[in-house]
Amino acid sequence: MRSIGEMAGDSGLSVSALRFYDRGGVLVPAWVDPVSGYRWYGPEQLGEARLLARLRRAGMPLADIRLVLAGWFSEDTDLVRKLLATHVRRLEAGLSDARNEFSTLRALLERREKPMPLPRTHAVSLSVSAPELADALDAVRFAASTDPELPMLGGLLFDIEGQTLDVVATDRYRMAVARAATSGHAETRVQIIVPSPLADAMRALLGGEESVRIAVDGDRVTLETGDRQTAGQCLGHDFPDYRRLVNLPAGQRALVDVATFQEAVETGPVRTREVSGPDETAADLSLLKVTADGAVTIGVDGDDDQSLVAVNREFLLHALAAGARDRLILEIGAPAAPIAIRRPDDEDTFSILMPFRLEN
Repeated sequence: MRSIGEMAGDSGLSVSALRFYDRGGVLVPAWVDPVSGYRWYGPEQLGEARLLARLRRAGMPLADIRLVLAGWFSEDTDLVRKLLATHVRRLEAGLSDARNEFSTLRALLERREKPMPLPRTHAVSLSVSAPELADALDAVRFAASTDPELPMLGGLLFDIEGQTLDVVATDRYRMAVARAATSGHAETRVQIIVPSPLADAMRALLGGEESVRIAVDGDRVTLETGDRQTAGQCLGHDFPDYRRLVNLPAGQRALVDVATFQEAVETGPVRTREVSGPDETAADLSLLKVTADGAVTIGVDGDDDQSLVAVNREFLLHALAAGARDRLILEIGAPAAPIAIRRPDDEDTFSILMPFRLEN
């Protein structure tokens, strides 16, 4: 017998995915401990799990997967062969349609007039409070992307305008924005993208109460504090226009005690959403709702309340921790609208999380 962890390691399915397929009746463990609820799998289930992993990596719908698994070991494999062939045709048709659409989009993009980029001047220098900058970096660092296919998101945007520095990070599924007051630069707006490792090195120097100096010289940025400094190259990309993304439709607001709410999220029920792809992962979702009396409740799996908003539990916990307040405001709107996590005392520092679409 294999434990769920051993089964995950041997099959290529994550533990969360195995739990998901168990709840869906697709791959049910041979035995479940009645006391602990721990799942155990028989030796013959390893081949079935590996087959399931391959089918999911190929993007086969779950309804078809059930039939393939049911017919795989039978003498008559005609149904299985037809399901595989049908899925290949479906993929080929979808790929052809996608190529046509993206070809059109590329042509439109090439014809579109390129907007004037924000300048990277050769003489930008400003001062900022070390505690303010440290707080801004801590508030957004969790949202920076690690996807090598999107290098322009692999850092923190420093958006300098007037007497403010906005620090922004996003990995597409979440975004965080924080602001620090500056002095010494009141000219035109300037943007640079500081690579995440360099931003971490900057954060390591911000232990005091004094002001620090940030200097931008072409594509190089330097942070100086006392007799210490760190410097490096900025990323040579344009950051998305984040200001277009943070104007959210109004939602219901709820003030939550962070420690209490974190515990409720960590120990509360989740719905596991399968995510097909090469990593074969599954996300644990918390289902949130603001009640009429202004409280946030966490729905249970199977709840058909159409007003529930599903959000990645891990991302939500990261945002709560980065909020760095005993109390935070959760702004929850329609199920398809992003969730905002805001500080009651600082409207310029917040994060937003993209919701997951729930399939009934």
